[in-house]
Amino acid sequence: MSSLAFILLYGLSYGLILCLIALGLVVTMGLMRVINLAHGAFSAIGGYLAIGLMQQWGWPYAVAVPAAVLSVAALGVLAERTLYVHLYRRSDLDQVLVTVGVNFVVIALLTMLFGPNIVQIELPAYLKGNFDLGIREFERYRLVAGAICAVVIGALWWVFERTSAGARLRAAVDNRGMAQATGMNVPVLFSATFALGCGLAALGGVLAAPILPIEPMWPLKYLVLVLVIVALAGHGQVTASVLVAMLVGLVETAGRYLFPQFGAFFIYLLLIGLMVWRPDGLLLRRRAA
Repeated sequence: MSSLAFILLYGLSYGLILCLIALGLVVTMGLMRVINLAHGAFSAIGGYLAIGLMQQWGWPYAVAVPAAVLSVAALGVLAERTLYVHLYRRSDLDQVLVTVGVNFVVIALLTMLFGPNIVQIELPAYLKGNFDLGIREFERYRLVAGAICAVVIGALWWVFERTSAGARLRAAVDNRGMAQATGMNVPVLFSATFALGCGLAALGGVLAAPILPIEPMWPLKYLVLVLVIVALAGHGQVTASVLVAMLVGLVETAGRYLFPQFGAFFIYLLLIGLMVWRPDGLLLRRRAA
């Protein structure tokens, strides 16, 4: 029972954090149709900013985190207007090459500024310690981080699935000319959406810092996990992204807990199995042969 409780609690909390990071890429890659493989770079920048504000400037955790998220969102607007706007009509290969190149530039800058080693984040006292759940203890930080992720994910689902903002974005992506003819300010809409994706990446990076430690290679080190969630969820599927992230979190946690010698082997088995079973996404019907 204790082992099962560990896998469930830690797997679900881990999955929620992965989902938050992945949803930023779901927004830019799934809804905006931009293959942004530099998504992890914005997560790493968010983590480094929050840690820097806390360590160098003495900002409290509750202030440093939103400041880092807003700063990365603003950086996203700048990146979208100066770089990504030129990629919208380019081929998939061009988008992949440019955004992978951005990753290496960011990795080099982070290494130069902060060194090659892991940077630890110091949590405030109110986030340290454990809760006694009877069966076993559970980290207070994971509970708080999971709750924050759940609230943000729920709000994002509501915006894209239940408001006109999501409909306008999908309309602008599907037929930009028609959207502009109806009065939509498509460049502003795209900039705001890209900023949202970058902000989600930064928030995920900060919340993941105690679990997925911040280091210069972060943008590439955890890119595969994020891409697995996006690929298995299907383009722009928020609900499917949550389900896939939970599944990835549980499989990753169970695999490393029960069979640590196999590492991430089970994640790739999950990827292969779900891609064969649901090639268009977890919640979409399989294409007819």
